[in-house]
Amino acid sequence: MRFPNLNFPQKSRFLVTGGAGFIGSNICEAIVQMGFEVKCLDDLSTGFIKNIEDFMGNENFSFIEGDIKDYSTCLKATENIDYVLHQAAWGSVPRSIEIPVFYEQNNVMGTLNMLEASSKNKVKKFVYASSSSVYGDIESLPKVEGQEGSLLSPYALTKRVNEEYSKLYSKLYELDTYGLRYFNVFGEKQNPEGPYAAVIPKFTKQLINGETPIIFGDGDQSRDFTYVKNVVEANLKFCLASPSIAGEVFNIAAGGRYTLNEILKIIADMLNMPTLPQYQNARVGDIRHSNADISKAKKYINYSVEWTFEEGLKSYLDWYINSIKVDM
Repeated sequence: MRFPNLNFPQKSRFLVTGGAGFIGSNICEAIVQMGFEVKCLDDLSTGFIKNIEDFMGNENFSFIEGDIKDYSTCLKATENIDYVLHQAAWGSVPRSIEIPVFYEQNNVMGTLNMLEASSKNKVKKFVYASSSSVYGDIESLPKVEGQEGSLLSPYALTKRVNEEYSKLYSKLYELDTYGLRYFNVFGEKQNPEGPYAAVIPKFTKQLINGETPIIFGDGDQSRDFTYVKNVVEANLKFCLASPSIAGEVFNIAAGGRYTLNEILKIIADMLNMPTLPQYQNARVGDIRHSNADISKAKKYINYSVEWTFEEGLKSYLDWYINSIKVDM
């Protein structure tokens, strides 16, 4: 994964929070491949050492096991850092409904610690992960920045609060912040385990294991599925964004839309397996349809969907099958 058009100053230093997680580890890998120094901060609550073990021995990579809820850890991690790519958070709408206090402590207080530490240590750019969940119950498609509805979950609320804090840090403390509203990211290193796993890795695991795929609801709910390498590119491009757009938020997606029924069929066809799902009750807090207008990111950072959904899905399935062979 290389981005030849991104011209960072020599000896630029990056910090990726949640760097042992799905998206964070892909960002770390890209920075290492570009030849820059990157620190990974992760408490390993949802991330895994296996996601970063391929470059643990690289001289430009270092790992800090630490928690963003601890301000002193954040302050130390941001020392002499030029660019912070803040991915650390607990995801999952249904899980946030079960434990809202923890989500507040981790996602909001943890992000506030990172903002304050980055400000104190004069970080150049603070790029952070937001979410399409902040659009809430607004039904109009595509989703456009500035046209949000009522929130549907504590997880969505934490992301909205993070956006507001980040806006204030750009306005009051001269920290250039940029919020990236991710839309259903999928790809290599995404965890298929557990009741809150994302739908693409979960379908893949169930099909390959000969299990019956589970769909919550009627399967006609739709999502803007976005391959992880597009998200990595967006994060790196925002590190070079103009200060004039600091404090703003941007949709990062593919700009397309597939229903869960369609996704299951596409995966099953690629794996040459039958599609016989079991339907269960829809989950509380889930958005019915999600599709992004990505024109704002295109305008300001020349964001482009370099990897199509089909290309990304094929790459992910190849990686998943190969990872199974390695584990055997």
